[in-house]
Amino acid sequence: MSRLKLIISVSLCFLIGFAGSTVTLPSISTWYAQLNKPFFNPPNSIFGPVWTVLYFLMGISLYLIWDKGLRNKNTPKAIRVFLVQLALNFIWSLIFFGFHLPFLAFLTIVILWIMIFYMIKLFKKISKSASKLLIPYLLWVSFALLLNFFIVILN
Repeated sequence: MSRLKLIISVSLCFLIGFAGSTVTLPSISTWYAQLNKPFFNPPNSIFGPVWTVLYFLMGISLYLIWDKGLRNKNTPKAIRVFLVQLALNFIWSLIFFGFHLPFLAFLTIVILWIMIFYMIKLFKKISKSASKLLIPYLLWVSFALLLNFFIVILN
């Protein structure tokens, strides 16, 4: 059962990542290419590999929490928060790249950041390793939040 939990956890994160990419990719060479971006905007080729690593780490983190068992009083809430932030992760892509609404996407990514921070705190009560695996995700979303903010300002 433990292996199955690992496969489900990682697959769920990659599924959301794939769903987000189906919304994102069509806009990269069209709408997104036309936007004014800050000087620190990385090349587009960076985003795919970074997100792949982050989704993998998120999946491992979820597995470590889930594997502690749902009888742990903190686990169900931690998993719910994980699922909410994962949905917000996709929704941000949909709003920014799908609907081309950078300001609304900025508000969404602020909420996403808060949820990730909260999730890390919840995960730490259950597994310090699981919470540490999410630090790169929080850092990357912090950077994405900053990028999104400047795209709103510059456009």
